Amino acid sequence: MNQDYSQYMARAVQTASPGQLVVMLYDGFLRFCAQAEEALAQGDVNTAGNRLTRAADIVNELRISLDVERGGEIAVNLSSIYVYVAECLMHARVRRDPERIREARRHMAELRAAWAQIAQQRKPEVARTAPAMGLNLVG
Repeated sequence: MNQDYSQYMARAVQTASPGQLVVMLYDGFLRFCAQAEEALAQGDVNTAGNRLTRAADIVNELRISLDVERGGEIAVNLSSIYVYVAECLMHARVRRDPERIREARRHMAELRAAWAQIAQQRKPEVARTAPAMGLNLVG
């Protein structure tokens, strides 16, 4: 079953639009944070730390994939939010503080909702004049 799920996810990533890929990253972040919070509640510090690291990796990937030159103020603001969320995760890990995880989740859940709306909007196909830049989820 795990192999079936892996194949399903690989296919989902390969066929997703860029907006859907971003939403998938947010979903992963939220899932890892929920798992970390649950692990902390059970006293499983190792699992909590692992899940917080995975969530932080997603935040870092989202942050470094921002194009501040083209994205302007929106990209700068997103970067600031991502830095804050990463700090929340670090404090949650060091202090074993589930409230900091919840704080990070709140911010990312709001952003996820906005990205989900963007991903649902159909945009006309535009010919690319340069290679696509940004997040590579499959390779």
